Amino acid sequence: MNLIEGRKVSKEILLKLKDQVSGLINKHIHPKLAVILVGQNPASLSYIRQKQKACSDTGIEWEQFDYDEEVTTEQLASKVHSLNEDPDIHGILVQLPLPKNVYAPEVLKAIEPKKDVDGFTAYNLGKMFLSTEFEHLTPCTPMGVIQLLEYYKVPIKGQEVVVVGHSNIVGKPLATMLLNRDATVTVCHVHTKDLASHTKRADILCVAVGKANLITAEMVKEGAVVIDIGVNRIKGADGKEKLVGDCDFENVSKKAGMITPVPGGVGPMTVACLMENTVKSAKRLNNLT
Repeated sequence: MNLIEGRKVSKEILLKLKDQVSGLINKHIHPKLAVILVGQNPASLSYIRQKQKACSDTGIEWEQFDYDEEVTTEQLASKVHSLNEDPDIHGILVQLPLPKNVYAPEVLKAIEPKKDVDGFTAYNLGKMFLSTEFEHLTPCTPMGVIQLLEYYKVPIKGQEVVVVGHSNIVGKPLATMLLNRDATVTVCHVHTKDLASHTKRADILCVAVGKANLITAEMVKEGAVVIDIGVNRIKGADGKEKLVGDCDFENVSKKAGMITPVPGGVGPMTVACLMENTVKSAKRLNNLT
């Protein structure tokens, strides 16, 4: 078993981006990310801290707008529209999840596609279907997975890939990006009958559900590459909270050829790809690509 170390790869990406940001600053372009945070969800606060640190590490400017949970859909959409018009802002990120009283699709739809660094607008998602050439601002987690596979020279073309989870944020766009690279892709989800019959065929197994120990060793093919995208907070034997993925890591890792740890696997790559998208957006908005 070999670990696929997202933390290591993400550091390399951030170092390269730091050079690119310096080059842009020399041209009087200061890449800037605007972040909208609603409420004080502990997981969201943790993600925000990671993103803010990555901005600091690369030289990307950060501006955060905090709202309480009583905020309306209209207020958030209005804020997004004003950020769309601000020439100093190159990326707009609305931290999800939003409270139930806010209609998230309406807020995300308001983001100007050229500043959609999360890659969640219909325009950017739709472009992905065309080919790899049009993967301009793609969702960060799927792009992080693709970059990990490429970094570790895992063949994708012609491989049997199973994606467990069909969210708009991870599962669906990841399946599309894998198809763009000529994999044979099966997408499974909560209504899939006999999940194991699919996962056991996978040369590459990607799991993004949010359910600890969903994937056991019996469900994995010997030597498979396992990309665990799940993030679950559970209590360990010592009573302390710890982060785990969707796989029974201890046992699956004995059978897999390669596997991502949680934490330290896909998570850091998501943040690195967000920084990449912000720099890409700053370049494109200034006609540099």
